[in-house]
Amino acid sequence: MKYKDIIREMTLEEKASLMSGKDFWQSQNIDRLGIPSMFLADGPHGVRKQAAAADHLGLNESIPATCFPTAATVANSWNVELVEKMGKYLGKEAVAQKVNVLLGPGINMKRNPLCGRNFEYYSEDPYLAGKMAAGLIRGIQFNGISACVKHFAVNNQEERRMVIDTIVDERTLREIYLTAFEIAVKEGKTKTVMSSYNMLNGTHTNENMHLMRDILRDEWGFDGVVVTDWGGNNDRVAGLLAGNELEMPTTDGETDKEIVEAIKSGKIQEEVLDECVDRLLDLIFTTEKIFEKPHIDFDTKEHHQMAQKVAEESIILLKNEGNILPLKKDAKVAVIGDFAEEARYQGAGSSIVNPTILNHTLDCLDESGIKAIGYEPGFERYGKKNKKKIDKACELASRADVVLLYIGLDEVTEAEGVDRENMKIPKNQVELLHAIYEVNRNIVVVLSCGSAVEMPWIDRVKGLVHGYLSGQAGAKAVLNVLTGKVNPSGKLAESYPIRYEDTPSFHHFPGKEVSVEYREGPYIGYRYYDTANVPVLFPFGYGLSYTTFAYADLKVSRKGVTFNITNTGNHAGSEIAQLYVGCKSEAIFRPKKELKGFKKVYLQPGETKEVTISFDDKTFRYFNVKTNQWEIEDAEYEIMIGASSVDIRLNGNLHVEGTAAPVPYEKEKLPSYYSGKVSNVSLEEFEHLIGRKVPDPNWDRSKPLGYNDTIAQCQYAKGGFARFAFHLIKFAHWFLRKIGKRSTANLIIMSVYHMPFRGISRMTGGMINMPMLDGLLMIVNGHFFKGLNYFLKQRKLMLKEKSSLTRETDAVKEM
Repeated sequence: MKYKDIIREMTLEEKASLMSGKDFWQSQNIDRLGIPSMFLADGPHGVRKQAAAADHLGLNESIPATCFPTAATVANSWNVELVEKMGKYLGKEAVAQKVNVLLGPGINMKRNPLCGRNFEYYSEDPYLAGKMAAGLIRGIQFNGISACVKHFAVNNQEERRMVIDTIVDERTLREIYLTAFEIAVKEGKTKTVMSSYNMLNGTHTNENMHLMRDILRDEWGFDGVVVTDWGGNNDRVAGLLAGNELEMPTTDGETDKEIVEAIKSGKIQEEVLDECVDRLLDLIFTTEKIFEKPHIDFDTKEHHQMAQKVAEESIILLKNEGNILPLKKDAKVAVIGDFAEEARYQGAGSSIVNPTILNHTLDCLDESGIKAIGYEPGFERYGKKNKKKIDKACELASRADVVLLYIGLDEVTEAEGVDRENMKIPKNQVELLHAIYEVNRNIVVVLSCGSAVEMPWIDRVKGLVHGYLSGQAGAKAVLNVLTGKVNPSGKLAESYPIRYEDTPSFHHFPGKEVSVEYREGPYIGYRYYDTANVPVLFPFGYGLSYTTFAYADLKVSRKGVTFNITNTGNHAGSEIAQLYVGCKSEAIFRPKKELKGFKKVYLQPGETKEVTISFDDKTFRYFNVKTNQWEIEDAEYEIMIGASSVDIRLNGNLHVEGTAAPVPYEKEKLPSYYSGKVSNVSLEEFEHLIGRKVPDPNWDRSKPLGYNDTIAQCQYAKGGFARFAFHLIKFAHWFLRKIGKRSTANLIIMSVYHMPFRGISRMTGGMINMPMLDGLLMIVNGHFFKGLNYFLKQRKLMLKEKSSLTRETDAVKEM
């Protein structure tokens, strides 16, 4: 231990006090020992430090900071060096705002397109997500503070996220859902990891010894700090045993007492607490050093320019029929769509950034050089029909050579805490598009959203530029692409299915009650579509350019591949070359191909460059559930170089010697997995895969409600008061949506409807403690007066104890 001397001077109570927050965003301090508080702030794509009232939902405005493009956007750049540079800018702003730990990046897999938080995550591919995350972490931590990779792990839905039990087989867990975290820990060297809310195979993640001890600590060698997601602690002592140092936010000392009592009773050894304290002190002291230097503000204009650069490299050209783009200089352009006037540039929830500067398309038109003949909003932002707006937009469109149509998803459709209802663009926007098509066929759609959408209207547009959620400088970046000042070079970091029903997790997303079953196994995204031969709208890794590229001269060696790329067009541009590997053996089921490397190359017209992509420890491995370790299958491997997952330009073969591990599966019992056709796997076959019975996914409605049951389950409560409260909440949600207050309606679902009862205690900063919660549960379970009496009695005891503690503290200060 690094801090034995300090720990030796601490009382048991002081050690325990460091294990939970001082308030909503700060860790506890111990002044007599020179231990300061740390400040933790949200920050996947911008620092969100709240100066006034603190919340975790993005409700209260934060100190202005640069809003960079979201992770879903940046991933489309496939540029690790760029994202590392962006991380340096983020870290610099965090230092300027005296933030010790920046809570990002988020690297959960995009298992399903409807996950409400997909805009905060990089990709459906763990290798790409891990590499991008490692780059961002290195950039942030270059400044001396800590990044915090999240949410560890298998947190892939927002509905019931605090209690849902994720049922997944060990191989899929390792290969798909943990690989990005492994890269973030080993290559990014993140100092902090945030545990997720959910359970994993029956155990809360921050209490899961296999996840937290066996894998994170022992296998990956992580020696940093694990912090809970806010309100994510279930059993504090079990969490401590698993190596979870910091619980956030404060519980006003309640869980600190649980730790003290557990040590005094011998339930856990004090040495376990000392280890956790040592790791936490290391994070506090190492990140605090940077604040000893003179305070330096950041240059807002320089950082804004960096945000624009990141956006420009991340924008994707998805369609360019008849080379309608870049726009001709003399073209008369109609600008239509509410998002052109009021940019859609970030998601909603805890990642909301208060931008230092904010570009809107209409404000940047003159500078762009586009000859705009007018603007019409065309649609109501939040879905309400408005025929007058459509008529006005069509009149303007009829006079234009080209229509720039700005459409997408609104802020309340993509938000933390709620999953999307469908994959569609709002109906009123689609109706507008069809109406414009009748008067002008030269439509270029500028799409703004952070996750995949269906596009049944794609044949009605000639151009499609996808900006994703491109941050505060995104509007100007898009205009630079439209006019050709910037040659688009982004490529999709996720697949776009033709329809939602085509997705492999369609039948098992989200988990509605107790659990969610990952029956598709390792076949998510392109791994499924390419293996099962399911056609997609746009494949993983796809993106167009204003120039063309030719691939040639593939050479495959034991160390990696080399090949040439030539810019065969008339414009300078960047190409993203992708290395895929497929195993030709049929002994162990695998996806047809998997991404194992990539390189972004900038080329002048006519220029040729040799590209080298090296193999690494992840190129040929698979996780063997019999040996419980990574193995290599002795086989012939196909080495593929592609411009996307389906556009393979070069092929080669390589025989790789294996590790002689036993075949872990009985092929005849897993036909779906060996074929890759996993869209509707039977329960029996899934149980063969995981090697055990699957728990009942439905609530047991005969049992009384407890700590981990949600407010939503009050609909089955024995207590009439609880059932009435449930129906009141449901009505409030319906009514708020009806009157257009969708953001507030979302908040009810996120912070009330799907909140477990323990969350009432964990998220109120000690205002309601667990004994008081016991009283509330008595009321819920049909004992109204007994429960109310118990609740009031416990509240009185809590206030008395706090008053006594305050007097003791004041007496110590006077001495």
